[in-house]
Amino acid sequence: MQKRQHDFFVTGTDTEIGKTLVSAAMLHAIQTQGLRAVGMKPIAAGAEMRDGVLHNEDVDMLVAAASVKAELALVCPYLMQTPAAPHIVAELEHVKIELPHIVNSYQQLREQADAVVVEGVGGFCVPLNAQVTTADMAQALALPVILVVGMRLGCINHALLTVEAITARGLKLAGWVANTVDANMLYPQENITALRERIVAPMLGHIPRLNVPDHEKAEVAASHLDLSQLK
Repeated sequence: MQKRQHDFFVTGTDTEIGKTLVSAAMLHAIQTQGLRAVGMKPIAAGAEMRDGVLHNEDVDMLVAAASVKAELALVCPYLMQTPAAPHIVAELEHVKIELPHIVNSYQQLREQADAVVVEGVGGFCVPLNAQVTTADMAQALALPVILVVGMRLGCINHALLTVEAITARGLKLAGWVANTVDANMLYPQENITALRERIVAPMLGHIPRLNVPDHEKAEVAASHLDLSQLK
């Protein structure tokens, strides 16, 4: 499968640290380059039924940020309802998560857009079933990785361990983003400096806490990113 310059896999140091926000912001930033962009979240748990259709906040945010309106089944091949770890939910809901199906869905999306931003689930090594993890999914997609570092106490250790896991899989760490999770974190800039000195990939930006309506967050977050450093 031929690699493309604007396709990326977004992972994070943990769950709930801003992967969706960064993925949606990247979609906005990519579109300013005149490119057609679409987001993908292969696996999402915690969906609710509204008007006969399953909705998940993360998936909805990616759909709203995209300029290409693709089928939901491609954007999120595995949309499940129970808000828990994917391997647990898949077993509860009798869903068999298969990497070839995810890769096939990605390939169909890349035919419809100039750029596909794929968001992982949870951290980098979250189990998807008894055999495979999110790391295996990233490896199967073989995309450059963007790491979202949730800025809070302990983020340096979490970030450096995740960088080690990414590189151990033979994947390229294309860049990383600092996202403020704890607005009261002590010495955030010193933590960022420590990370910049230790992560051999460009820092693409630092997103502060955004006090704007939810529908504006992705576009505002995009203004804090510099994707020109991506190669």
